[in-house]
Amino acid sequence: MNIYTEILGNIYHDQAWAEKLKTANIEKIELDQWTAQKSRFLAKGNQGNEYPIALKRHSQVVNGDIIYFNPTENKAAILEIDLSPVMVVDLSELCNKKPEEIIRIAVELGHAIGNQHWPAVVKGTKVYVPLTVDKKVMLSVMETHHLEGITYEFHQGVEVIPYLAPHEIRRLFGGAGQESHAHDHGHSHHHQH
Repeated sequence: MNIYTEILGNIYHDQAWAEKLKTANIEKIELDQWTAQKSRFLAKGNQGNEYPIALKRHSQVVNGDIIYFNPTENKAAILEIDLSPVMVVDLSELCNKKPEEIIRIAVELGHAIGNQHWPAVVKGTKVYVPLTVDKKVMLSVMETHHLEGITYEFHQGVEVIPYLAPHEIRRLFGGAGQESHAHDHGHSHHHQH
């Protein structure tokens, strides 16, 4: 059995591969966002073949990565990754405020996100928060805290990947999911208003 240790190319980001695979028999290997963060896993394609994958440590797979190509058979295997949407909070307007206001608003945002146990990645003036609960719940939390000077919108996970480093992608998508909210953290919250 072959073990697949490298990414050959990407069908969505490499025009030469896109052309080469136009008429190929493509087996799609669907990965959820948790599996996609790993460098070693056993995956099954939509044609029933198994693919033991063992990439170099800290490798990051992206949607459309090609792990197998046989030109004689004109057959390829491609990773398809299903990532959760991401709330992108834009803090760039805060740059025009007084330092005290910036600190207050940033701490309030951190409290709002942290109180929900949502993972987050800060990059420049943006905060990326994966959708770990219903979108309406996230909107409700943000509206309840009504933080002035910030805006937020939702993007598909694949749209934000290009802006993030591999360790940030793992932090954002690797911890987001069913298991991250199912366990008890061993503490309770008492809120007084």
